[in-house]
Amino acid sequence: MTQTPRELPLPGREQALLLLREMLRIRRFEEKAAEVYSAQKIRGFLHLYIGEEAVAVGLISQLRAEDAIISTYREHGHALARGVEMGAIMAEMYGKQEGCSRGRGGSMHLFDARTRFYGGNAIVAGGLPLAVGLALAAKMQGQEAVTVCFFGEGAVAEGEFHESMNLAAVWKLPVLFVCENNLYAMGTALDRSESQTDLTVKAASYNVPAERVDGMDVLAVADAAQRALASIRAGDGPVFLEMRTYRFRAHSMFDAQLYRDKEEIERWKKHGPILRFQGRLREAGLLDDRDLEALEAEISREVEAAVAFAEAGTFEPIETLTKDVYAGEER
Repeated sequence: MTQTPRELPLPGREQALLLLREMLRIRRFEEKAAEVYSAQKIRGFLHLYIGEEAVAVGLISQLRAEDAIISTYREHGHALARGVEMGAIMAEMYGKQEGCSRGRGGSMHLFDARTRFYGGNAIVAGGLPLAVGLALAAKMQGQEAVTVCFFGEGAVAEGEFHESMNLAAVWKLPVLFVCENNLYAMGTALDRSESQTDLTVKAASYNVPAERVDGMDVLAVADAAQRALASIRAGDGPVFLEMRTYRFRAHSMFDAQLYRDKEEIERWKKHGPILRFQGRLREAGLLDDRDLEALEAEISREVEAAVAFAEAGTFEPIETLTKDVYAGEER
């Protein structure tokens, strides 16, 4: 299947502003993360989600509380959209023990049992087998939970992708595979690394229903997710969604971005998910300057509070660094 060019009707004002708010929260959080990283308050790697917000917000808005999420190392947007507390995410990135992974995971390994957010993974395609395991457990226990697995198009070239798709299809597991195809993986254009650039074909080869979606349109994402989840919950097995999206920032903060033209980035920005959705809301009379100013002010306060929480956090004492690492260690 290919993505549908039709423009979906807007939801009501309350739901529309909620979708916009969540995308703006991710964007402003990521911008602040880049700022504090440049100030060397966040160390290690940092992979920003700027430009891809519609995928996380549109899809996660359709999930239930019992559903599980497996993410990638570009996971801040997924975590925020799922309801992981912003302060806990920022504290984790600071390496503070008040973080959602107690400061031990950092940017690439967020985790939150309360929201069933089972973390990012620094290994490309490493989350796919975990998603299959979670879905198998849910099916064996008679649960109605769906496991959503986010991964980039670079993961499609890995063996774990093929093994996971095959097992999920054979066992008819409740998994929604979501490929965030930003066209460059780490830094190689898709058509230079894959002989078949229509990734839905790869999924379809395992008899998994597959659809290409405009990942820059939050409503298109939500619509595709709703249909896919309904099929999975009906017991029809896994579904694969290829989200065509684009990251506006480099692969990571260490990336010099020599593999793509600046003009290309600017062209994509003109059709970015936030700008695009704001335009539609304004045309429909669902958003004005006062609404936007109020949203931005609210989000700014939340981001600043998250930074303050992280700044006030504490590093783990050396004496407890082996806790949860070795069997038999005191808890």
